[in-house]
Amino acid sequence: MAFSWKRNLFVLWTGVFFCSTAYSISIPFLPIFLHTSLGVNDHLEVWAGISFGITFLVSALISPFWGSLADKYGRKPMLIRSGYSLAVLYFLNYLVTDPYLFVLLRILQGLLAGFVPASIALVATNTPEKHVGYALGVMSTAGATGGIVGPLIGGLVSHLWGNREAFLFSSCVVLVAALIATFFARETNQNRTGNRSSVREDLRTAVRNRPLMRVLGLTMLVTISVMLIEPLLTVYVLQLGASRQDASLSSGIIFSAVGIATVLAAPRWGSLGSKMGYTKVLLIGLLGGGIGNLLQFFFTNLYGFGVLRFLYGLFFAAVYPSIHAMIVKVTDPEFRGRAFSLNQSATQLSTMIGPVLGGILGSILPIRVVFLINGIALLLVAVLMKSKMNTAVEESRLSTDGAVSAK
Repeated sequence: MAFSWKRNLFVLWTGVFFCSTAYSISIPFLPIFLHTSLGVNDHLEVWAGISFGITFLVSALISPFWGSLADKYGRKPMLIRSGYSLAVLYFLNYLVTDPYLFVLLRILQGLLAGFVPASIALVATNTPEKHVGYALGVMSTAGATGGIVGPLIGGLVSHLWGNREAFLFSSCVVLVAALIATFFARETNQNRTGNRSSVREDLRTAVRNRPLMRVLGLTMLVTISVMLIEPLLTVYVLQLGASRQDASLSSGIIFSAVGIATVLAAPRWGSLGSKMGYTKVLLIGLLGGGIGNLLQFFFTNLYGFGVLRFLYGLFFAAVYPSIHAMIVKVTDPEFRGRAFSLNQSATQLSTMIGPVLGGILGSILPIRVVFLINGIALLLVAVLMKSKMNTAVEESRLSTDGAVSAK
């Protein structure tokens, strides 16, 4: 049977959806699990912060190693490795009764993760170039959809059976992702004849690739921007007038608004990027996201705020597919697995930094001002990108004129 990139895209989308759903089934309820199931009463916030953040820190450090293996042995083996590992670790979370062992399991989860970046890299390297933007746009909706569905399932499971059972459910769901990767995912563009490089060599190669380093820096900035608001949304919903009884539901709906917007808009932005250029689409996404954040400073009505978050999501949905497509554009095929792993490291580090920075800003400034800061930061990034684009165009024009004069 001939290789079908569309079939592969559907398979990998489904795998990432199940993997993201498994994560968001249990992790949002992590503080409650620590308190009710593991008996943590003192310093619960510290335990929750460490348990949440340590996974991202370890994953950021180990991702370049897995990327090196992916470029040597293939992205599909990385899918299989991470999928089954996560299934086992979620099951062990279900069994654990000691908070220190739980933190150890969270460290192991960071060490063995990598299903999502491996899936994105596989799609990027096994899709015809003219369809890469669309495919990466579609892939970005998988995590967003899982992030919408997962907390709903997790809340239902926790309500009916308990927070511990949510980890068991996560184990079963991520096992489905691993089985999908094993039996249905295909990889055709893989060269296993070369020697595997060291992580140090990979970092040197990445540093020499200035366009790649700019993309990685952009990943960090936009991820910090997203995560900056995460710890403040529920508190802000209360400030906008929601009752304490309805705060969780209202926050959940507002959280989901951005995810739903991403599902609707990301594939279209991806297709548009293929036609007009990913840099231009990224610029539109940053401008829209920045303006959306600025407007959130002025909206003090709960329903208006929710609608504005949705509109913000429609524009910001352009950002991550464009970044992923730009990684493909600025790297050689044999380095792309490592490039996506470095991008994963940048994402994980930013996922740690963002909530901490947001919490600090929220404690010393009104939350509305944090939206203002966020919006200004995104607009500055967009302006910087625009100036870089103009410089590149000018350099290209001068180079062309010089060549013509020489002739």
